Amino acid sequence: MNTPQHAPFPVVRSGLPLSAPFEWLRRGAEDLRACGIASLFYGVSFALGGALLWLAFRHAVQLVTAITTGFMLVGPFFAIGLYELSRRREAGEAPDLLPTLTIWRRNLAGMGIYSLILIVIYLVWARASLVMFALFYHGGMPTLESFIAQISKFDNIEFLLAYVAVGGFFAGLVFAFSVVSIPMMLDRNQDTVTAMLGSFLALVRNLPVMLVWGALIVFLTAIGIATALAGLVVTMPLVGHATWHAYRALIEPA
Repeated sequence: MNTPQHAPFPVVRSGLPLSAPFEWLRRGAEDLRACGIASLFYGVSFALGGALLWLAFRHAVQLVTAITTGFMLVGPFFAIGLYELSRRREAGEAPDLLPTLTIWRRNLAGMGIYSLILIVIYLVWARASLVMFALFYHGGMPTLESFIAQISKFDNIEFLLAYVAVGGFFAGLVFAFSVVSIPMMLDRNQDTVTAMLGSFLALVRNLPVMLVWGALIVFLTAIGIATALAGLVVTMPLVGHATWHAYRALIEPA
């Protein structure tokens, strides 16, 4: 285990073209093909984790929705092994699975603080989700089947708008401070605060590009969830690998 060093503040690039996120996905797809089983292991882990959570809370629609939408809040942290696979392939090292399973120990302090921040945000979002259900469903919580039927018919549009607005706020907050922060902590042993500020600066300096990138992440995640979580086996490794290339494009090498 290495002790994090006081790395200088990262130099953030600007002026990236709007097509950059599609290039990151292309390179991510190359990493996915090259890493094979190691990448798919993480994809299967995402899918199985989501399935277990859904089975555990399927009788409480307010918890299912909180967990499903909150998936995007904690996803960047659980993709750390995918970042390491891309880093190893970039460095000419073998993209083996085993060394990536404990890679968080490389910057234990930074990763630990970041994970605590994510947990707090996730818990606040879960509470906000419960409050919104309580406000809009006075006669009791709907069943999962009736809730899905309402969503598909756009019934209770006030609830949908409120849920999307509040959920979007939390998702945008996490996205702003995590878009490249974990790869930065992994690659440069950067401290948590500096990595999060560097990530926020990368978003501000490349806002149109980051909006495209965020939309692609939402789209790919939605595909994964809409296919009964089976699609996550591919879409999550793809996004994870692409995030490494986003980091390389946005942050100057140390």
